[in-house]
Amino acid sequence: MPALNFKKQFADAVESGQKRQTIRADRKDGRNPKPGDKLYLYTGMRTKGCRKLKEAECKSVERIVIEEFNIIVGVNVLDIDEKYALAKADGFHYIDDFRNFFLKTHDLPFYGFLIKW
Repeated sequence: MPALNFKKQFADAVESGQKRQTIRADRKDGRNPKPGDKLYLYTGMRTKGCRKLKEAECKSVERIVIEEFNIIVGVNVLDIDEKYALAKADGFHYIDDFRNFFLKTHDLPFYGFLIKW
């Protein structure tokens, strides 16, 4: 039953149901979400402003690789329309904003999971 923390910029979209996915690196505790798990979605964890956004059932978990010019989900290299749809579903207006977020936050290439609920 993993708890996932969201940056303030994504909290309203998660709470409203507009954002129904997240991309995460492997968890250090090894408890990566699996389909069927109950997810506990928060913002501000480990602060006085911690707020539970919602609980949701994990629908799918796929490996994702974000490179400078490619995004690979599972075994599929995404085309430009698929990249745009992924970026938008993850809370970004533009593919470049999505890529730059991962470059700044995690460095590229990024290896992790695409988790949907």
